[in-house]
Amino acid sequence: MSSLAFTFRKNWVLALVALCACAPEQQESGYRVTLGMNKLMTQVLEPAADVVWDSAGFDITVAGEKNLAPTTAEGWNHVANNAAVLMESANLLMLPARTRPGGWNEIAAGLSDAAVAAKVAAEERDEEALFEAGGTIYRVCLSCHQQYWAESR
Repeated sequence: MSSLAFTFRKNWVLALVALCACAPEQQESGYRVTLGMNKLMTQVLEPAADVVWDSAGFDITVAGEKNLAPTTAEGWNHVANNAAVLMESANLLMLPARTRPGGWNEIAAGLSDAAVAAKVAAEERDEEALFEAGGTIYRVCLSCHQQYWAESR
């Protein structure tokens, strides 16, 4: 092998090593986490939870009482779909890049369980069960916020 060919290969290998060193760091898990925690909460979890909460119970005002439960198949499907978003988003919270020390994963699993109950209630059009599941979702979110949200502020 000529010294020119050797020098070219050596420089090519060095360039490749340098290029790899400058590449963005890959997460160990191979998952691509594209939303930060705040955006995940405000753009995915919160809107889905709001659909469940806004579809259960009663709005009681001076003008009277209004049942918040859906009145159409499409309305119930909308609630079930958003409960599914919450259910699966709990897994997003448990990705290695997002998990926190302490009871984080247990709280996320609790969110998934409560969302499963909300989805089943919506599929069965069970207003009382949806109200109960919504309350459980609220308590799970509150327990997480009390422990972890204060840390991030």
